[in-house]
Amino acid sequence: MRNVRTKLLLGDETFDVLANAHVLLLGVGGVGSFCLDCLYRSGVRNITIIDFDSYDESNQNRQMHSEEHLGEPKVIALQNHYPNVIAIHEKITPNWVEQFDFEPYDIVLDAIDDMWAKIALIHKVYSKLICSVGSAKRLDPTKITICSIWKTQGDPFASKLRNELRKRKFKGDFSCISTTELPRIKEKGSFVGVTGAFGLAMCSLALRRIGNLV
Repeated sequence: MRNVRTKLLLGDETFDVLANAHVLLLGVGGVGSFCLDCLYRSGVRNITIIDFDSYDESNQNRQMHSEEHLGEPKVIALQNHYPNVIAIHEKITPNWVEQFDFEPYDIVLDAIDDMWAKIALIHKVYSKLICSVGSAKRLDPTKITICSIWKTQGDPFASKLRNELRKRKFKGDFSCISTTELPRIKEKGSFVGVTGAFGLAMCSLALRRIGNLV
C-alpha cells in the first residue's frame, strides 16, 4: 500500500505510466538528491542517476543522506536508500554528453552545475530536458518559478547560459527551474529550503510531463 495515496491523486492509469517511465537524473547534489527522493516516493522505478562527486562535510547542509556516507561516491551511496536505481559514477562533461545514448529515456533532468556540460546537453536533448539553474545564494523558496530558459528573471547563471546559447545560434526551448530572488552573496552559499525546493519542483514538472498532466 506504499503508493496508495499517490494513486488516489493521479489515478491508476497515470500512475502506471509513471512507474514504467525511464528517467535520467544528472547530478544528485542539493537539487538532484531531493528530486531523486521525490521521484522514488512517487512511484517512478526506472531511474538512472549520474554523478562523479563523493560526499564531504560541506554537503551536509543540503544534500540528502550525506551524513551517513561521508567520503563515499554519491551515486553508489544512494543505491542503499533507493533500491533498483541505476547508478553511473562518471563525470558529466561536454565530451561525455556527446558520447552518451539518451534515446532510452523519456525525460532528462539536469541538476548539474557545469555551464559547458549544460550547453552540450541542451544542444543534444533539449526536447526532453528540464534544467535547474541558479538555486544557490538564495533564502526564499516562494520565489521559485518554472519557465522557459528565455524568460527567467533575476538569475545571473541563467542569463549567462542564454548568452552562450545565442552565440551558438541555438533556437530551441526548454523548461527551467529558476528563481526571481536575486543572489544575496557573491560566494556560493546555499540553503536547503531553496535547493531542496528546486529538486521537488523539478520532480513535480517531470511527473506532470510524463503523465500528460500539464
